[in-house]
Amino acid sequence: MKLVVKFGGTSLATVKDIKNVVKTVDKISKNNKTVVVCSAIDTVTDELIQISSLIGKGNKKEANRVLAKISQKHKQFATHLITNSKILKSLSNKLNSDLSELDELVHGLILLGEVTPRSYDYLISFGERLSIDLVSFTLQEMKNKSVPLSGKEAGIVTDSNFGDSRPLMDTTRIRLSKTINDYFAKKTIPVIAGFAGADQHENTTTFGRGGSDYTATIIASCIDADEIWLMSDVEGMMTADPKLIKNAKLIKEVSYSEAIEMARFGAKQIHPRTFEPLLSKKIPMRIRSSFNVNNPGTLVTSLHSKSKNSVKCVSAIRKVGLLDLTGGILFAGPGAAAKIFSVLTKNDINAMMVSSNPSESSITIVVKKEDLHKAENAMEINLLGTTLKKIDTIPNVAIIAVIGSGMRGKVGIASRVFLAAEKSNSNVMMIAQGSSELNLAFVVKDNDCKSVVESLHNEFKLNTIN
Repeated sequence: MKLVVKFGGTSLATVKDIKNVVKTVDKISKNNKTVVVCSAIDTVTDELIQISSLIGKGNKKEANRVLAKISQKHKQFATHLITNSKILKSLSNKLNSDLSELDELVHGLILLGEVTPRSYDYLISFGERLSIDLVSFTLQEMKNKSVPLSGKEAGIVTDSNFGDSRPLMDTTRIRLSKTINDYFAKKTIPVIAGFAGADQHENTTTFGRGGSDYTATIIASCIDADEIWLMSDVEGMMTADPKLIKNAKLIKEVSYSEAIEMARFGAKQIHPRTFEPLLSKKIPMRIRSSFNVNNPGTLVTSLHSKSKNSVKCVSAIRKVGLLDLTGGILFAGPGAAAKIFSVLTKNDINAMMVSSNPSESSITIVVKKEDLHKAENAMEINLLGTTLKKIDTIPNVAIIAVIGSGMRGKVGIASRVFLAAEKSNSNVMMIAQGSSELNLAFVVKDNDCKSVVESLHNEFKLNTIN
């Protein structure tokens, strides 16, 4: 098979973890044409973001301390991973080159005293650039031909929307497929840095947090891969968050549409945009654990699975707030909602969930908790007394979503959902359901979240799924 295998940062957290990853790749590459995609080593991206923040605050000394910590960590990993002196020398040269480039960048930003969106993307892309060096040269230690490639070197071309770029797929397909097929012809394993590409002016761009998954599916689409594996510290997609529900079960198979809904409603295993490159090609995806390679994980396919369960998963998004907007004199007129969402957009606030009263007297919006105060202030300044009569906020709420393709057209699902919420002695504050009927979402107080998810998990017998 043509196989794209992506490893998350928690899979690369220690020397032992990296050795296990390389053993896995060594094994699967014996019978498959394999492309490896890597995230940064666990915590390194956060440390690079910290450097950016410290530069903004003018804290040169602390920025240099964090930079030295990153450098030391990767050099120590190298000496513990490689025993062959020739390979170790090559790896040290490559690491030194990348670390020197990072060092020059940081000191340049310290002199400027600011980090622009373009330089921020360049800075935080180094986590992946450094991790691929370690993985690729450790593969060489195990007698494999391998080469580390940044997203730019691999041929991933994006727009110039720094921090949230999108691939220019036609150009990327031509460049990336040629690069990878050339390495396949040489029986070489490309190890590609996730999370980043480059725009048409050669500037480094990133896809946003979780973007290494997206890199992997872009590559899979461009080379017409037979399958893609996302390897991390989770067994696969679960019926609920195992931290909330102890008897949460692994879901063996889901459709793309179900997986997208699960990702949107808080399943941490996958980034929602990950699926975009796969949909037209219908490439199957496996979400698997790099720590338990004998478990096949969750298979995601274009087909609707044949599970008897109408509901597959109960997801929860926490740390959100609720904004209740009651109408003034102009609220029922045309354009009122447009004004509200325009204010949110101008203040860079994402509306995660929206519910409107049919009488046109109110709109309820859920936003991230950290955006709630900003949203309230923006509404007061721009709309209170004209479009809006009253603004109420509730800071600690949770979105609960019941997800499953088997819900479509099935009578009685909603009544069972709200009966389960009632059994947990919780008040439902807001409800939303899309026309696809793939999910039913509602809002409760955050301190009721665990009991509601537990009640729903029991109501739909999700511990017996599969």
